[in-house]
Amino acid sequence: MSIVIVHGPHTSGCSLPQELQRQLQQQADAAGHRLELRGCGNLPGLVGEVCAARADSAEFVLLDPGELAWQAREHPEAGLVDALDRLDAPYIEVHDVFGAELEHDGVHRAPVATVIINGNIGSGYRIGLSIALRQLRDAHRRDDEKDYGCPALV
Repeated sequence: MSIVIVHGPHTSGCSLPQELQRQLQQQADAAGHRLELRGCGNLPGLVGEVCAARADSAEFVLLDPGELAWQAREHPEAGLVDALDRLDAPYIEVHDVFGAELEHDGVHRAPVATVIINGNIGSGYRIGLSIALRQLRDAHRRDDEKDYGCPALV
């Protein structure tokens, strides 16, 4: 089981900087989780990667559509919202531009959180991953309490 980052292209380039990837990996490793990075360059690819995260039983998904957020809004028939609805794992949206977040109309499943740090995607990822790790830690703690009938000592 792992945390999956699905990210689309940004004006600054298609992939995350190597240093940011290293920092995020260290953050996940320190919490005992594997981190998988899945990049895509178009909307069908983004939808496909969200579907793949479901099939791979991801524990948590960080979704950064990047420049594809506007396309997802303009082309709901592409299925991103439907793919997110079918995702078994909770997810967090990460954006570096205000106004880029996906629309959730109350019918569709909303993210656990939406992190927007205008102009600083790296900080958005670090905050989003921190939230995901905290959510997973708390969920595992609740599972331990249920299994053993008493609060887990952590």
